[in-house]
Amino acid sequence: MLVLVNPDDSRAVRNKDMILDHYARMINGKDSETGTRFFADGYVQHNPLMPDGRGPLGEFFSKIAEGRDNSRIVVHKIIAVGDYVFTHVNFLNFFSDDPDDTGLAGVDIFKMDPDGRSIEHWDVLQFVGNPANSAPFMGPDIPRANSNGMFEERTPVLTSSTTSSVEGDPAPIPLP
Repeated sequence: MLVLVNPDDSRAVRNKDMILDHYARMINGKDSETGTRFFADGYVQHNPLMPDGRGPLGEFFSKIAEGRDNSRIVVHKIIAVGDYVFTHVNFLNFFSDDPDDTGLAGVDIFKMDPDGRSIEHWDVLQFVGNPANSAPFMGPDIPRANSNGMFEERTPVLTSSTTSSVEGDPAPIPLP
């Protein structure tokens, strides 16, 4: 797992740890009671399929876990800066018992309050394909356009002919 957090930012480190605890307890541990303990009662959910609130969040994942012993989340990347935590994850066996399920790729964005409770959440979800069908959400048998995996990192090779659209050196972005 790639972890990007300033170790000197105790708030960001705490927030990262709380989100990892949430995933471990509520999704992988199937314990919605303690898995939502770091979520505010007035938690705002921007996913239109889920209602606002800490209770409905636990109820949603309890229903996913029913009869799905293999449902789990794999965290590939986590970035924490100040009050925000961003994760790149793979939700596996949420809607299928297929042992070869490729799952859903997700990016979760959590906003945390000063006490380290999640108060707001956004997500983006995409079905993960396989070599036979790279885009199952679009239709059957769509071939891959590249060999890049959904969760791997590939650094492009820059050559002397590579140019930037930004003139000069960009200013550094200060961290909180």
